[in-house]
Amino acid sequence: MNHQDPKAPREAVSHETDRIAQNIVDAAFHLHKALGPGLLESVYEVCLAHDLIKRGLKLERQVSLPVFYDGLKMDAGLRLDMLVENDVIVELKAVEKLLPVHKAQVLTYLKLTGHRLALLINFNVPLIRDGIQRIVL
Repeated sequence: MNHQDPKAPREAVSHETDRIAQNIVDAAFHLHKALGPGLLESVYEVCLAHDLIKRGLKLERQVSLPVFYDGLKMDAGLRLDMLVENDVIVELKAVEKLLPVHKAQVLTYLKLTGHRLALLINFNVPLIRDGIQRIVL
């Protein structure tokens, strides 16, 4: 296993990854403006996926994420809400407040997949900018 010094500077994510993330954030802003807070997470997922596909982005929804432990590959029921362009993980929430466990969940997804960037988006906020967290590993 490759352990990095946590204080060592990390490479920035690529320009392409940033472009994808910006498209996702922009789509989330448009979706929140149109529908507002108060709906189920599943509604936001379907609508955001639709908007991203309209923008020409490829994505997968509810991507199964196996866990490798002690030489075994296990289906532990983990699912990524979205994987956009096989590059950016999107985890959606519709909760009163994002909690540390939500960020921990996304960090674990990044570690398990090897991806570098995730967006944690909570649609149940008055202003969507307050509901978006960019998480880089």
